[in-house]
Amino acid sequence: MKRKLSTGLLGYLILSVWMHSSLFAQSKKRKPAPNIIILFCDDMGYGDVGVYGHPTIKTPNIDRMSQEGMKFTSFYTGSPACTASRYSLLTGRYPVMSGFGWVLYPKSERGIHPKEHTLAEALKEKGYTTAMFGKWHLGSTKKEYLPRQNGFDEYVGLPYSNDMLPPKWPDIPLLQGNDTLELNPDQTKLTELYTQKAIEFIRNHKQDPFFIYLPYAMPHVPLHPGKKFAGKSRRGTYGDVVEEVDWSVGQILETLRKNGLDKNTLVWFTSDNGPWLIKGADGGSAGLLRDGKGSTWEGGMRVPSVAWWPGQIEEQSVNGELTSTIDLYPTLLSLVGGTVPTDRLMDGKDIAAYLFPKKNRNVTTKPFFYYGFNQTIFAVRKGPWKLHIRTHSQLKVDYFNKELPLLFNLEEDPSEKYNLAKQHPEIVNELLKEIEAQQQRVAGNPDFYTLSAH
Repeated sequence: MKRKLSTGLLGYLILSVWMHSSLFAQSKKRKPAPNIIILFCDDMGYGDVGVYGHPTIKTPNIDRMSQEGMKFTSFYTGSPACTASRYSLLTGRYPVMSGFGWVLYPKSERGIHPKEHTLAEALKEKGYTTAMFGKWHLGSTKKEYLPRQNGFDEYVGLPYSNDMLPPKWPDIPLLQGNDTLELNPDQTKLTELYTQKAIEFIRNHKQDPFFIYLPYAMPHVPLHPGKKFAGKSRRGTYGDVVEEVDWSVGQILETLRKNGLDKNTLVWFTSDNGPWLIKGADGGSAGLLRDGKGSTWEGGMRVPSVAWWPGQIEEQSVNGELTSTIDLYPTLLSLVGGTVPTDRLMDGKDIAAYLFPKKNRNVTTKPFFYYGFNQTIFAVRKGPWKLHIRTHSQLKVDYFNKELPLLFNLEEDPSEKYNLAKQHPEIVNELLKEIEAQQQRVAGNPDFYTLSAH
């Protein structure tokens, strides 16, 4: 009897040790959730970065990001204007779903609707500590519109654009959380301030999964380079502020390296829209792309974009697939084991397979719709083909003398010079059907402001 009991006890102990070892091995294999940082420039054009071909602006840190990660060559922002673009980034939805115009002002009655589920809120649900340092521009007249009420644990920054100043507008506040730190702050110090806040946050939360959203005020006019950068660039003041942004990128990446976080942090660098060309030398460059900010030509919405995650994203990789800021929401959630909301129209797609092509995952391709200044569709892209059904330019240029529709093969003609609509009527009809289908989807899914009014 004792012998049988001892044998049974021994078997139980062996089984317990095996189960514990197995669970321990599984826990070791399970990778921790990656930290996530989004670096979001304001009005930086496709051609304003060294790795995208600018001949004189020096951006060694962004260039190094590209060398160590993935450069996107067909990456779009959700809108060619500030507010609408930021809405799309943080919600994964086209700006037509916002319920407000494409630019909010200090006295605008609306802001991001409380029922929107921001990327920050979604990541908090997965255990992330979240912070935002920089330009918000999604509403400021009510407390419920501000970052702290929309998923961010910490916030320091301007609530709207740095050009909305007295005497035309009220004093612009520099906010910390919901409180005003100071009015009309010295803008030459903002890029450094946001950078230092991000560095402090990284150091304070290196044991936890964190999300940092850093939307720079630069290179939006008025241009305010820090003292260390003023007059240093061969491209004038515009180049000065871009080179300071590049310095900021370098500081953040170096902080990750020094704290042993670089192998577990995904950093994504991009811009909210194309360059503000009507500002002349104070505006940027779209490179070989036509037009800029405010337009649905390529220069208004195709922007520089680099993803960096050492050891995960293949070095020196280039991706030319159709991608957008609206894709970041579902992509980042998929990386942390989250899911996108199912109770609303979601527009972005999961592009994680582009970041990690060796894992043999597929991307569900979708057409991309270019929404213009009145939240209507101006153009659509599917594969290499782009169809314009209406056009607009802040430069007041009618490039094709009222000729519509316009069809371009962007792989062969990224500058949109050669209208192929007459040669390919079948493609024109196919893309017109895509626009009609999108309009029907939106009509069947009203924005939250419309829903709350009924």
